[in-house]
Amino acid sequence: MPNSLNPLEQIARRWQPSARLVERAALATVVMAVVIVVTGGAVRLTQSGLGCPTWPTCTKDSLTPTHEMGINGIIEFGNRMLTYVLCVFIGFAIIAARARAPRRRSLTRLGWAQFWLVMVNGVVGGITVLTGLNPYIVASHFLAASALLTVAVVMWLRAREGDAPARPLAPRPVTVLSWLTVGVAAALIVVGTVVTGSGPHAGDAKRVHRIPLNWEQVTQLHVDLVFLLLGLTVALLFTLRAVDAAAPVRRRALELLIVLLAQGGVGFVQYFTHLPELIVGIHMLGSCLVWIAVLRVPLALRERPWTEEEAGVPGPATEDAAVPAGV
Repeated sequence: MPNSLNPLEQIARRWQPSARLVERAALATVVMAVVIVVTGGAVRLTQSGLGCPTWPTCTKDSLTPTHEMGINGIIEFGNRMLTYVLCVFIGFAIIAARARAPRRRSLTRLGWAQFWLVMVNGVVGGITVLTGLNPYIVASHFLAASALLTVAVVMWLRAREGDAPARPLAPRPVTVLSWLTVGVAAALIVVGTVVTGSGPHAGDAKRVHRIPLNWEQVTQLHVDLVFLLLGLTVALLFTLRAVDAAAPVRRRALELLIVLLAQGGVGFVQYFTHLPELIVGIHMLGSCLVWIAVLRVPLALRERPWTEEEAGVPGPATEDAAVPAGV
């Protein structure tokens, strides 16, 4: 009986979104994941990390910031509220993926993974406040946001392809090189959180505990990883050309190189101008764009055609026929 169906099943019986809508819904979660990272950085850079001094309420007596708390309270509370906006986007992506016929469990699982990552990171964010911006908790808060961005990007790219078994588009050594690039980029992000935790932007005007490391030495390690990542990207570009990889695949690697060069330029500017808040914020945005570009390269080195069941449904075969493999 229809009344015994769960809400998602009932929606699926009444609404059939297009493959393009599912893809755009997934892309919207990527955008929102980036927004959460950047606005979280804005909280720290405006010294609003303890704008709301407790959690889950803003103060012991008020759910929302009071007039006495000023702009810092508004900024911190606004970032908290963005979590609910993010959940709306993720929820719509889950519903769209579930309603699409034939059902693709791979997409709905990725959507639910995003939801639970948001829930976990919300708790981590609360612990961050309750521990007075402990730098190690702050770092884990950022890494959880990066994990959310990772899953969102994978869902977006998987929405652009089918569920048939993956077919490699380049020799295995090339794929290994691309994943090595991802590994170095991940290490770069982790070290970046240590730079943040030991650097001058503590997130609040009060005295906040910092990671007891030499900030300039950690920054040098961060720069070394940037050069390593840059070298691997150039090597990957030449390798893809040598094996005559498809143009879309080479384009992903070229895009990564361009984003890396831009991010490196911003990094040097922020270092030599003594970390102005605006430039640091741009650098945080750049870190998200670098991570997205890095992930797209290995995922472009294989293709997943539409299954026979998917191809028989109006949408995937017609809407995505013009999209080259690996895009």
